[in-house]
Amino acid sequence: MKKFDLQDVEEAYEKIKPYLRMTPVVESLFLNSNKREYFFKLESLQPVRNFKIRGALNKILSLTHSEKKKGVVTISSGNHGIATAYASQLLGIKKVEVIVPIGTPQNKIEKIEKFGGLVKQIGKNYDEAHTQGMQYVKKSGMNYIDSYYSDPLIYSGQGTISLELIQQLPLLDTIVVPIGGGGLITGIAVAAKSINPAIKIVGVQTAACPAMIESITQNNFYEEYPTKDSICESLVGGIGRLSYEMLPAYVDELLAVDEADIASAIAFMAKKEKIIAEPGSCTTIAALQKYGKKIGGNTVVAIISGGNIDEQLLNKLLAEN
Repeated sequence: MKKFDLQDVEEAYEKIKPYLRMTPVVESLFLNSNKREYFFKLESLQPVRNFKIRGALNKILSLTHSEKKKGVVTISSGNHGIATAYASQLLGIKKVEVIVPIGTPQNKIEKIEKFGGLVKQIGKNYDEAHTQGMQYVKKSGMNYIDSYYSDPLIYSGQGTISLELIQQLPLLDTIVVPIGGGGLITGIAVAAKSINPAIKIVGVQTAACPAMIESITQNNFYEEYPTKDSICESLVGGIGRLSYEMLPAYVDELLAVDEADIASAIAFMAKKEKIIAEPGSCTTIAALQKYGKKIGGNTVVAIISGGNIDEQLLNKLLAEN
């Protein structure tokens, strides 16, 4: 399987930079202590309110004119679909189809449609949507925009976050990253460790779906993974093959946090830090609150990967926490 390296990430950054802003890094108001400084990298402020635009743009920019005319198709839990639709609209691609699981938050479906994507709801969870959706993709004749499985262009795009971070915080020593399929943390880890091997990479999953943790600790690739009910719909399901092959050499620690901890972290970010972050993003905050000493570091960055939280869910969590 083709892999990627720092040069691929740097090339991706040059390609996508004209289309995107450098997302801000802000210091935490309430997590800081005498020993540690905590910062948030706000990918939630991308035009599509999530980091997925980096990989989607890098991939779609690589398509030829004739490939773009055929259109693009993807399978997503929501955020990658929004990013694919937005990138396609930006680059003049008319035909965009996005397969999502039944029950995908309505706010994510609305954003896909807002940017010109045709939504197809298939399967009761992400793994089912992916399995059934790939059968449709093969018949469609359109270009498949991978979300996390094996495309090095997607991974390289996500890794551009590290290039920005090291410019913005040259002294950073620890990066805490949410894990779903693994594209985000693998891209960040490969780029960051290639620039400075001393940077600590910590990955966080919801305990409702610890697919990456189980894959690495058991040395067993979980392409699909049984999931308990979770508010982190963007993190559930199996992991990517490329992530499984590359991440173990770059990650320093993997942690799981409970759903209750994540819910509390969402409320903390909104009420105290005044930042709206979706559940998957707040796994990092829950980890810092629960395992701060274990994570360690002096200058610690939590990746806030997205802000596309369902309005009803946010209101419910704010009332309860």
